[in-house]
Amino acid sequence: MLKDTQKAWFKEAKYGLFIHWGLYAILAGEYKGKETKRIGEWIMNHMDIPPEEYRELAKQFNPTKFDAMKLVKMAKEQWGMKYLVFTAKHHEGFAMYHSNSSAYNVVDATPYKRDVVMDLKEACDAYDMKFGLYYSQAQDWDDPNGLRAGHDDSKKDFDAYLEAKCIPQLKEICTQYGDLGLIWFDTPQDMTLEQSDKLIDIVRELQPECIVSGRIGNNRGDYLSTNDNFIPLLPYDGDWEVPATLNETWGYKKSDHDWKDPDEILSLLLKINGRGGNYLLNIGPDGDGNVPQASVDILNTVGKYVTANADSIYGTRALDFYAYELSWALFTAKD
Repeated sequence: MLKDTQKAWFKEAKYGLFIHWGLYAILAGEYKGKETKRIGEWIMNHMDIPPEEYRELAKQFNPTKFDAMKLVKMAKEQWGMKYLVFTAKHHEGFAMYHSNSSAYNVVDATPYKRDVVMDLKEACDAYDMKFGLYYSQAQDWDDPNGLRAGHDDSKKDFDAYLEAKCIPQLKEICTQYGDLGLIWFDTPQDMTLEQSDKLIDIVRELQPECIVSGRIGNNRGDYLSTNDNFIPLLPYDGDWEVPATLNETWGYKKSDHDWKDPDEILSLLLKINGRGGNYLLNIGPDGDGNVPQASVDILNTVGKYVTANADSIYGTRALDFYAYELSWALFTAKD
């Protein structure tokens, strides 16, 4: 089925900023002196940290260096990005906004006591940036009935989790922050078609102009979301997006210095654009709220090219095919 958002802003954007941020940033990829061999934001699952122990991290979360206005201004004016997606709740189950349905949130459970989603929404409004929210609808490692990849969930009452936590929180993020550009769901696991549609219907009712990512499950999203860091070989005749990283991890991991070269990022951007897609590129702030300097340096360099050559990026369409494979050039197209 052809995916069509019917939203000009998404079709024309081509380049967006993903932000993965949560309690995992405090651990920075290390737990009790042992380093996770996998991505930083999955440390609770991969290292089997008990929920009651992981929750204690909230008492340490006080990222006073985080500046939403500065970050969004940089993303828009220096990096050339057209939309932003932020993790309102990742798989760890911790809400980065003020949730009335769960006290396990950044306002009620931390010394920081600021609604990060509100700060970013206000910054996006100030700089005319489309704002979207990521919400982990199926996996929730803190909730006893939330799903957990790689574990036996057969005895869990997933519908109980949906009704008690997921749906109330989805309604909150769809009503507390004004107009949203998109809701970015993730890892649907074994969700049924009916369960996916139930969440979509809530978004449609509360945010009628909001689009839904392909990872709602059961092929029900408004656009195709590829696998992480995966680019289709051929143009896709519809709306699609590649979620991608600058290094190997999404959430902050202090030992991950496998940074991509700016030229590589630029080549990936143009390859995705030339095949008709959007590039949603991630940063992971640390536990204090700082964006890693390597991320800033890479995106500043790429941003200079993007802003200088905007006409060849924004609003372009897919080429039917590449007539040539050149080592020194990639093709985008406009009518």
